[in-house]
Amino acid sequence: QVQLVESGGGLVQTGASLRLSCAASGRFFINYEVAWFRQGPGKEREFAAAIKARGEGTKYADSVKGRFTVSRDNAKDTVYLQMNDLKPEDTGIYFCEGIYRPFSETIGVETYDYNYWGPGTQVTVSS
Repeated sequence: QVQLVESGGGLVQTGASLRLSCAASGRFFINYEVAWFRQGPGKEREFAAAIKARGEGTKYADSVKGRFTVSRDNAKDTVYLQMNDLKPEDTGIYFCEGIYRPFSETIGVETYDYNYWGPGTQVTVSS
């Protein structure tokens, strides 16, 4: 079992950058696949980015590709989401979600692919 806590959100202007962190407590986090989802005002939660166990692969939504980078520091049990060139449409609550999946050829892009999640961190991008 693992607990996830997001941090790093805030209020920024268009074009700015933020780095979100997802800190995990629990054993064997290195073997967890972790994804970032976001939920804008009045919208459903949507996939943004994900990283395989041990960092052996990543996947991005088309809307963030080229601007966001997901990475992990296995020694610190933390997954990061570097967000550059932020746009107002990036506004929302960002959640990290995880699942124990040490070996997989694919990466989950639906929230039901994961069974742990944190409380979220708010990102607001002003125009």
